[in-house]
Amino acid sequence: MQTATDTANAELLSKFSDAFNSHNVGALMACMTEDCVFDAVGGSEVHGVRFEGQAAVAKAFEQVWINMPDAQWLDGNHWATGERGVSEWTFTGTDAEGARMEAQGCDLFTFRDGKIAVKQAFRKSRPLIKAEK
Repeated sequence: MQTATDTANAELLSKFSDAFNSHNVGALMACMTEDCVFDAVGGSEVHGVRFEGQAAVAKAFEQVWINMPDAQWLDGNHWATGERGVSEWTFTGTDAEGARMEAQGCDLFTFRDGKIAVKQAFRKSRPLIKAEK
């Protein structure tokens, strides 16, 4: 049975997704705790690259938009239960050379005090689609 907290957390995930798609780092960080953690999709560690704290997480999010200025997380589906939540999406973006990414993915979240404490990102490993010349 969905609780009021579950509904509020799912709405927070929808708001968080909207902030990603509008490239609004201020709105993103307003959804996260001060000591937030972001585990990126890639990296040499078992959890990918880990960013800790508002400043490091904000910089990591902004880097995505620098690398792919048209980045979008489309077809979002968000839900939460207890202190955990999930967002499913299709990521799209184009890099500086014109190569395009399109892949499905999801984020796993941990909530604390009505905010996101941990965001773990997962995305299908798919080669970039080369730009046509």
